[in-house]
Amino acid sequence: MVKNRIIENLPKIFAFIFISILFYACASIQQPQGGPKDTEPPKILKMTPKNLSVNFNAPKIVIEFNEYFKVQNESKEFSVSPEMEKPPELKVKAKKLEISIKDTLEKNTTYTLNFGKAIADVNESNVVKNFTYVFSTGPQLDSLSIKGNVTNSVTGLPELDAVVFIFPLQRDTLFGKKRPSIFTTTDSSGNYSLNNLRKDTYKIYALKEKNGDKVYQQATDEIGFLKDSIVLNKPLDNVNLSLFKEDATEFRIIDKKLNTDGSITLSFNQKLKNPEVVVTDPPTLDAKKLIKFSKNNDSLKLWLKELTFDSTKLAIKENGKVLQTANLTRGKKETYTRVLSATDNLDNALLNPNKPLKLTFNFPIEGTDLTKISLLEDSVERKGFTLVKDSTDLLSYYFRYTWKPKKTYEVKFEAGAFTAIFNAKNKEFIKTFQLASKDDYGSLIVKIVPPEFKKSYILEVLNDNKGVVNTLVITRDTTVKFLNYRAGKYWLRISYDTNKNGKWDTGNVKLGLQPEKIWNEPKELSIRANWERNETVTIPKE
Repeated sequence: MVKNRIIENLPKIFAFIFISILFYACASIQQPQGGPKDTEPPKILKMTPKNLSVNFNAPKIVIEFNEYFKVQNESKEFSVSPEMEKPPELKVKAKKLEISIKDTLEKNTTYTLNFGKAIADVNESNVVKNFTYVFSTGPQLDSLSIKGNVTNSVTGLPELDAVVFIFPLQRDTLFGKKRPSIFTTTDSSGNYSLNNLRKDTYKIYALKEKNGDKVYQQATDEIGFLKDSIVLNKPLDNVNLSLFKEDATEFRIIDKKLNTDGSITLSFNQKLKNPEVVVTDPPTLDAKKLIKFSKNNDSLKLWLKELTFDSTKLAIKENGKVLQTANLTRGKKETYTRVLSATDNLDNALLNPNKPLKLTFNFPIEGTDLTKISLLEDSVERKGFTLVKDSTDLLSYYFRYTWKPKKTYEVKFEAGAFTAIFNAKNKEFIKTFQLASKDDYGSLIVKIVPPEFKKSYILEVLNDNKGVVNTLVITRDTTVKFLNYRAGKYWLRISYDTNKNGKWDTGNVKLGLQPEKIWNEPKELSIRANWERNETVTIPKE
């Protein structure tokens, strides 16, 4: 009987199992992974009261967005102008932002709530940039504005996301101490707009900052400013600013290190002109020290031939005057690892036909053994090469030979071919290369026409990576020849050397000094292989 009932109910049992499996499968369906990344910030659907309201008296503002969002870095990004003793309270409720007014509002006053980059979506942190909510407690809104552009003083290119801000003149003492309440950021074209401003006299600044607190930090940030204050009684356009990096006003050693190979490195916050370093303790080490300053004299590497000291003291000097001292200590049982290695000036296994083979080591070389150096030309051993120490660089040597086109060269340096300080010796290494064809190089001949006689200009040649490959000082009409440059794209940059010191000088906010003007020749000056290009560049007036 029971068996018959089971048989009779089998279709129902199977149907139940099938429906259960189908339901479980449907319940397990997940949202497809991947797809295009969300790059859109939250969009505002509704504001209550409406933005730009007059006769405002609401205790709360509600802003509704089209998606879930978050409020980030509120203390750095959100501000109110004019400031309130009790700042508004921001609360996120689902897709709404509630802003509760906690302070008594002044009569007939326009308030601007500046959110900076505080509002972003939850998943991708796409930011609602430069969003402001403006209202007036009186019948009219302040409607004045300041607009302009921010560029880099060196490149002349527009600056994206530079912070442009103003202080009323009577509050300019807050510059560098407190973040501004009236600010905006630049777009990709470097343009900015400060809106709903009241009549007043302002100081204006642009800031490219590192830590996002909108307070100028001289050590890390770039700054731009107008020396004269702005009397705002009508909308102003073309208030343009140029960013620059200030030189540190006081010299400071920003890093010091006794390295694991026994060398000492020091880094400075200034570029020195006539630097010197003296080992003052133990003084016996000073006579045998070896030093290499960086190209800009803002760092150095130092080798002391005896590493038996417990501590040493170094004095950094400029023009004979002590700027700062540095103390370094070492453990009595401290050991050092030294691997002598060399870099070269080859470019993709090709040697510039106008230059010798250059080897640059990581330690000063004290001796060479030519018997451990061999040269093969198309696998045939050759003699007649020379090895010459660079007179201006204690780390470099020139390997000279009469190189021939279309030949393959192999220079073998056996172990111990070079001996550096601390008796460090090289392991075997081989340099294999060919001589680049002279047909791969070209020349650029440029006639430079300055705007004014007897003034000084600094001419820089930039490569495709905007690196400086040559520098000249120009004081009159002259024709400059840039010979044997590798084929490629080049540009010219002109600095107006106002004080005739042969270098570009940056600005200073405290002294009200703008950086020396720089003009970038807009025309690309390409050098073609095996070609001589002639151009005339007329420098515009400052």
